[in-house]
Amino acid sequence: MSAPLQILLDRWRPALDLPIPGRFVVPPAARAAVLAGTLQNSDRPILAIVSGEREAEELAEDVELFTDSVYHLPAWETLPFEHVSPNVVTMGRRVVARHALTEGAPCIVVASVRSVTQRVSPTTIRPLLLAAGSDFPFDDLVATVTVMGYRRVDRCETRGDFSVRGGIIDIYPPNAAAPLRLDFYGDTLEGIRTFSASTQRSEDDLDSVSVFPARELLLDAAIRDRAEELRGDAPWAAETWDRIAAGVTFQGMESWLPWLANPRTVLDESDASVVLFDPVRCAERATDLIREETDLAQALSGTWGDDGSDSGRHPPLYLPLESDEVTTRLLEAPPHASGPGDDGYSIGTLDGVAGDPESIAAAINRWKDRDVSIVVAMDGEGAARRVSGLLSEAGADLPVVDTLTAIAPAVTPIGIHAGFVLPSAGFGVVGEQEVAGRRRAHRKLGKGTRKAQPDAYRDLNEGDYVVHHHHGIGRFAGLVHREIGGVERDYLLVEYAGEDKLYVPTDQLAAITRYTGGEAPRLSRMGGSDWTQTRARVRKEVTVVADQVVALHRKRAAASGHAFDPDTPWQHEFEAAFPFEETPDQ
Repeated sequence: MSAPLQILLDRWRPALDLPIPGRFVVPPAARAAVLAGTLQNSDRPILAIVSGEREAEELAEDVELFTDSVYHLPAWETLPFEHVSPNVVTMGRRVVARHALTEGAPCIVVASVRSVTQRVSPTTIRPLLLAAGSDFPFDDLVATVTVMGYRRVDRCETRGDFSVRGGIIDIYPPNAAAPLRLDFYGDTLEGIRTFSASTQRSEDDLDSVSVFPARELLLDAAIRDRAEELRGDAPWAAETWDRIAAGVTFQGMESWLPWLANPRTVLDESDASVVLFDPVRCAERATDLIREETDLAQALSGTWGDDGSDSGRHPPLYLPLESDEVTTRLLEAPPHASGPGDDGYSIGTLDGVAGDPESIAAAINRWKDRDVSIVVAMDGEGAARRVSGLLSEAGADLPVVDTLTAIAPAVTPIGIHAGFVLPSAGFGVVGEQEVAGRRRAHRKLGKGTRKAQPDAYRDLNEGDYVVHHHHGIGRFAGLVHREIGGVERDYLLVEYAGEDKLYVPTDQLAAITRYTGGEAPRLSRMGGSDWTQTRARVRKEVTVVADQVVALHRKRAAASGHAFDPDTPWQHEFEAAFPFEETPDQ
């Protein structure tokens, strides 16, 4: 299926392509169309860089209107030195985008400065290609997906997990819309199907799949060897190097990437053409990232132990944006001319009054008389049909189409963040802002599978009650620095009944959750049976409630309901006019 507005690029001429390398003015509203048009005549990937992460997300969404060959390279949402792993979906999307850049086939990858300047892992980003009917040793496949960063569980429900049941491997790649079921007979892959993560029922058959790594940092032989070297070079983190050298995957291990990888970024990984939008803002953002990381390192250096650097010196996560190797394939694209010598694109405006159907219709007809086709991109089917009807009454007949099949004025139910009119290309796309006078909602909520992270220790106060999944209810007594087993590090101190104390390493926060009961609880005794008995009692009570819920649903299923009249067109239009993205419970 082609992109909704891809046919508009039939009017794109090679003379309109971005002149890479060099300098060329590109107004922000025209970036998506210009990138997609230039891609048609490119023989390599195009890496488009903008200053902010939200700006990158919106640009990638707008480019998707014109071409399917677009990827968003997101930045990690974690801070340097924060012992928390990035979201598995974020890492999965980064792996896919980086692979597209290194493969060399023409495509567009949109990234923020933070994403581009981040040090990359040297481990593989190549996918595992599987086809139904092919042979693949079963045990070797289990070992391979483990090395690729997937976590083995009993029931595969979350991205980045896999399970094994007899001759079936269930796996949920981070970039997949649904988990995959691999059905083996011996070492022959007999079938590949998607399945529902909630019901575990098989769904659609597939001929082949590409399974990408679940993490960016994989504990391969080279990384483990590097960890062995760091035992002597950085003994203050010997416990961490021991775990990595042993091939143990743990929460937050990505924060140690600067010590484990050479200083390389995505700019060094491929020979893609690079388009740097608003180079001044991008340069300022790159400088800010490096300064913020340095300040954070200096603030934390006191916790790195006697063998650590007391001045905050460290291998940086964020590297300079400049690269001599990129100069020959770099285009600087400022948003406006800085002088009479700057060439660039000229864009127009719709030149209609937002919210006034007669004015908008007249503007569309004026552009049509100049051989410029205007497409109105609205958010949702209801809004598109409403605008189409109003414009038709005002003298501009624009049909509603999901995918444009001819270059002519039309309305599409897929919105655009930044509307534009590009007279030199003979088309324009305008959206909610230009037609209705309201801003478009930023993005739709994804159906994430990541479980909520527990509260960090910084959100706890001394005296707060906490629950350890194994030892039960205790009292948080603060953050302490101790030498245990010859290694100095920070611990959460939890006090239990009978003056028992538990020291929880700060990289094992998943074991601790805040107590949310209404009254002050009784402290558990470490090693006692009270916590085990409490958990058993709760399980029994949950079983009773579950039986009651099942009985209630049986009663409801047997009852006669009341059938309401179907919604009227006015009701549908009213619902479609809701200007915000609905939350899952709505």
